[in-house]
Amino acid sequence: MYLNKAYVIGNLTRDPELKSLPSGIKVTSFSVATNRVWKDQSGAKKEQTDYHNVVVFGRQAETAAQYLKKGSNVLIEGRMQTRSWDAQDGSKKYRTEIIADRVQFGNRPSGVGAQASGDREMQSDKADELETIEYPEDDINPDDIPF
Repeated sequence: MYLNKAYVIGNLTRDPELKSLPSGIKVTSFSVATNRVWKDQSGAKKEQTDYHNVVVFGRQAETAAQYLKKGSNVLIEGRMQTRSWDAQDGSKKYRTEIIADRVQFGNRPSGVGAQASGDREMQSDKADELETIEYPEDDINPDDIPF
């Protein structure tokens, strides 16, 4: 059995780009950034950002292009695909993309919509609290796992 499934939750790094194939099918492409924050052995905070290329087809492509914009939060469910082509200089180029089966819009960036300033301050406080996940420093004993 084989499985090719990708789930990504992140923010758009650029506005979606809507195009049409010669057959008339709509195609939207955009990039999503995901962040990972952890503490190293010395306790210093580390952060890593990864960028994912996303391609959406059909009606979802039109909807994504209409409602998403740079900075939008989004959940992507799809499959990984690598395509290749010959560049003009004769070299072989590769691009790995997530072909989206489902695009779910996330929360709007702060400052968008009609929110009271108190709501924004409360959201900001919550974001500061959830900045990192504290992992236990002790080794996990497999006998302690209940399943």
